[in-house]
Amino acid sequence: MQADKKQIIRLLNTARGQIDGIINMVESDRYCIDVSNQILASQAVLTRANKEILQAHIFNCVLNAVSDDCCCDEDAQKANLKTKLEEISALLNKLM
Repeated sequence: MQADKKQIIRLLNTARGQIDGIINMVESDRYCIDVSNQILASQAVLTRANKEILQAHIFNCVLNAVSDDCCCDEDAQKANLKTKLEEISALLNKLM
């Protein structure tokens, strides 16, 4: 993984803390709107972590697939790039 691991871990730990808080809120029968707002906040943190990971993938893995100098076979290079683009396309389909 090419993303900034410290930042990703910080974001994921934040989401974990938020989810633990949400569980406590549900167990304490807190107001539904408050619980829902905390769920939305957790989703936003996870979305941000996912965005960082995907950007790193595009600007590292995909870019390397395009400019891979060690791959002398042009067909293999195109196949590698096609695989990377298909991965991104499949993920975008999940997001939409």
